[in-house]
Amino acid sequence: MNSIENIAMDAPAPPEKKSARPSALRKLLYMPSVAIGALILVLVTLIGLAAPFLHTMDPAEINPSERNKPPGYESTIRLDDGGESSFVNWMGTDSLGRDVYSRVLYGSRVSLIIGASVAAASVAAGLVLGLLAGFFRLLDNVIMRIMDGLMAIPSILLALSLVSLLSAGLSTVIFAIAITELPRVVRLVRSVVLSVREEPYVEAAISVGTPTYLLIFRHVVPNTISPLVVQATYIVAHAMLIEATLSFLGVGIPAEIPTWGNIMAEGRALFRIFPHNILYPGIFLALTVLAVNMFGDGLRDALDPRIKKRI
Repeated sequence: MNSIENIAMDAPAPPEKKSARPSALRKLLYMPSVAIGALILVLVTLIGLAAPFLHTMDPAEINPSERNKPPGYESTIRLDDGGESSFVNWMGTDSLGRDVYSRVLYGSRVSLIIGASVAAASVAAGLVLGLLAGFFRLLDNVIMRIMDGLMAIPSILLALSLVSLLSAGLSTVIFAIAITELPRVVRLVRSVVLSVREEPYVEAAISVGTPTYLLIFRHVVPNTISPLVVQATYIVAHAMLIEATLSFLGVGIPAEIPTWGNIMAEGRALFRIFPHNILYPGIFLALTVLAVNMFGDGLRDALDPRIKKRI
């Protein structure tokens, strides 16, 4: 018996069975669209962070003698000590002689800041209002009628009106765009609250007298995280487009701050003759928005249990 017990003790333990269902992170890694979108976003973010080291000249520096030069043109500027310095304008110059390459680099910082700030503000405010509307019937009609009124106005017109009424600036643009995105977040959170309230475990918690705030933070808020994360990615992309549109119309970020919309707005008058003033910032904007949408689609497929992905 001792020998049998020893053999049993020395026998290797059976291997643990791995979960057949891959995790959400593993799903994301297997999606080429998500990998490409994430790579582009990382590159654009690094470009924005490293703009002070990658730029060739001050993005606001005006050089009238080097106006509307083509990409690859070598400019020469006079230094304060009387000497000269030359560098290549990789994306040409605009109508004021400013380096388009440097302005595009710094413009990426503004676009990313606006996209992230609008997403954070609209998700935070929408979460609170959506929880109030879903849990308290008296507030539901009031909040949702206000949201319906905001959704009845096209986003660009609402943002344009708010920016026109307030003083122009970065914070004003973020506030105006966040207001346009708020109704969709509120409706999303409210729908999640209404569905979670019908779950048996929530009804059981209510029956035993669990306080409302514990129900919200223990059962409701965790169920809103996945859809809110996905919605936030779409908000980032939409916010970038609205900011570019407002700047293109001349009512967004002040002209002295380089943004992709401002660069395109300043180059539209001579677009047929000097297309590089619009082409390069437009490419950066399109790629960034596309990358955010691709990443958001991947998050939706990975986090939504109703969608079955064949991996």
